[in-house]
Amino acid sequence: MAMHLGILSDSHAQADRTRRALQALQAAGATRFIHCGDVETEQVLDQLAGLDAHVVFGNCDPARALGRYARDIGLQVHHPMGRMDVDGHTLAFTHGDDPDLMQAALDEGVHFLLHGHTHLRRDTRMGGTRVINPGALHRANPFTAALLVPATGELRSFPVQ
Repeated sequence: MAMHLGILSDSHAQADRTRRALQALQAAGATRFIHCGDVETEQVLDQLAGLDAHVVFGNCDPARALGRYARDIGLQVHHPMGRMDVDGHTLAFTHGDDPDLMQAALDEGVHFLLHGHTHLRRDTRMGGTRVINPGALHRANPFTAALLVPATGELRSFPVQ
């Protein structure tokens, strides 16, 4: 069965909204989760505990302190950029506030580049790379998260109340 990835970003301390986003993604079949940064608090990370969850941190995060806490509760920390292979496709993920990291992933030719930071949903192509921003769980209208199936390229956006 193809991997279904739940993608979140820019929670900005909104633990309850993050929990609701995760519930919606799980109901849609997500089994692995990537948070693209700006979590801000341990309470947001707590929502990811017990899941196959991968995180990078953003410009609003105290990365060192949150990184320790995230590892302590079993999350995989990839800061400032993560890479993984899923069903024969290479993914890179970062917060999106460092253009050099974004460009490095594009130069590498990854299949998917996931990021946050702008609080705007995005699904574009840059060369052979599909660049995806799930939107944000704070300071966005609507609040959104996304589900990606790398094997098929299916991408669905989920509004979160």
